[in-house]
Amino acid sequence: MSEPQGSEDTRKTPVLEKSGDGDGTGALGQSASAAAYEPLDTTGDEDGRQGRFWSARRIPAGILALVLLVAAGAFLYDVVAVRAGRTALYWRTWLARQLAERPLDDTAVLVGAGIAAVLGLWLLVLAATPGLRDVLPMRRTHADVRAGLHRGAAATALRDRAMEIAGVQSVRVRVKRRKVDVRALAHFRELDDVRADLDTTLADGIRGLGLSRSPALSVHVARPGRKG
Repeated sequence: MSEPQGSEDTRKTPVLEKSGDGDGTGALGQSASAAAYEPLDTTGDEDGRQGRFWSARRIPAGILALVLLVAAGAFLYDVVAVRAGRTALYWRTWLARQLAERPLDDTAVLVGAGIAAVLGLWLLVLAATPGLRDVLPMRRTHADVRAGLHRGAAATALRDRAMEIAGVQSVRVRVKRRKVDVRALAHFRELDDVRADLDTTLADGIRGLGLSRSPALSVHVARPGRKG
């Protein structure tokens, strides 16, 4: 028994159209979280200002001591040689002649004075600043003990906590002296929800680091880009 030729069903198959404006947001709706969250308080009850750790700066001090030792030794050797009846070395007579004959506005004199001034200013800055910018001072729990946390270790601890949040695909954390910058990619869930969870979790994580001065928190959440 054959079917009649004129009764063929010609309904169209429904087609699912992609939503979005073609900028890679897709069906997830947002490409980046634009929620205007107020910065969460990351300070602890015992937060207080503690000075940074002072660097020993052994390399600059060693280089400066070596240069001064070589220069002083060379001058001392030449002076002793002259006192012993020998002629002065050529470099010392040449240097004395140049210093006596060259005018103060000569290019070589100005360049040498500029280099000496820059080196002197650099040494003064090293002597007056604590250094060790990568070590963040922590709160003192004992009066005789000072502790510090390296920025890399702090960033790793905060990144591990951020990766535990549902929807987070990858996180990049940069810990600075006054701010923690977090860039996260979320492959599912609403971006505003992911960012809210990151704000709460990371603010609690910063307080748990025990830093003497807790940095502010800045979180940015976006969708991963298209492959290919």
